[in-house]
Amino acid sequence: MPIHCPLSLEPRSNLDFETIDRAVMGASFDSHNHLGRLCDERVYENDVAVRLQTNGVAQVETQVPVTLTHHTFLKIYRLDLVVGGLIYELKSTAGFAPEHEAQAIHYAALGDTDRAKLINFGSTKVVGRLLRTPFPQLDRRKITVVRDRWRPMSDQCETLVERMMALLADWGGFLEAGLYQEALLHFLSGGSASERRLVVSRDGIKLGTHRQPCHAQELGYVVTGLSRETVAYEQHLRRLLNCLPLQGIQWLNLNHAELQTVTLIKEI
Repeated sequence: MPIHCPLSLEPRSNLDFETIDRAVMGASFDSHNHLGRLCDERVYENDVAVRLQTNGVAQVETQVPVTLTHHTFLKIYRLDLVVGGLIYELKSTAGFAPEHEAQAIHYAALGDTDRAKLINFGSTKVVGRLLRTPFPQLDRRKITVVRDRWRPMSDQCETLVERMMALLADWGGFLEAGLYQEALLHFLSGGSASERRLVVSRDGIKLGTHRQPCHAQELGYVVTGLSRETVAYEQHLRRLLNCLPLQGIQWLNLNHAELQTVTLIKEI
C-alpha cells in the first residue's frame, strides 16, 4: 500500500468524537495544571496518554507511524496522539502558526479522515483547535493539470511533471508540498539533477548561497501548496530567479484538486 497506518483512522460520528474529545481535553487540562506550560511536547503527549489509559479510555496510542512508499522512496510520519481513531497533534508554543494547521490537515489527509485536532500547551491555558476536512468524501487522486502557462525548457521538464503526476496518482493531493518535492528530488537526482547550493548575487556582488532543487542544467523547480497569495509568491519567486545562475524555474503548485504548472524564465 502506498500509504499505511497500523491503526484504523476511519471517520467517527459527532457523538463519538464529542465523547472522546471530552476525555482528551480533560486529560490535557489536568496535565497542564500539573506540569505548567514549559515542558516539551513529548512530555505532555506521554502524560495525556497515561492519564487517558488510567481513566479507562481505550485505544490510546502515541507516535503512531504512517508510512508512505512510491517505488524506492519511503517516508515515515508519526502522529503524536491517536485516541479511538482520532488524530491529535500536540504543540508547546506561544500560539498556533499556519504551519501547525497545515501539518494537522496533512495528517488528516494521510488517514482520509474528516477531522484532526491541535492542542497547544505552551500558553497560559490549554488551547484546542478542531480542523474539519472533506477527505472521506473526496477523491484525492482526481487531480486536474493546468498547463496554460507551462513551457518545457528541456526533456527533463516533462519528466518532472510526469513524475509529479505519478506521485499524485499513488498518494493523492492535499499533502504537504515538501513531501512531493522531497520525493521528486529522490527520483530526479543524478547527472545535472540535484539539490544545489547556488550563489545569490546582485549586480555582480555575491551575497551568499541558496539551496535549490534542479532537474536539469540551469533549470530549477519548486513545489508549493498555495490556494491564495499565488500572485505575490510568483513575484518573489521571479526576484529569486533573477539573482540565481539559472535560466528558469518550473513551479508546480497544488491548489486543492489542481496541479498548476508555471514556467518562469529569467529576465534578461
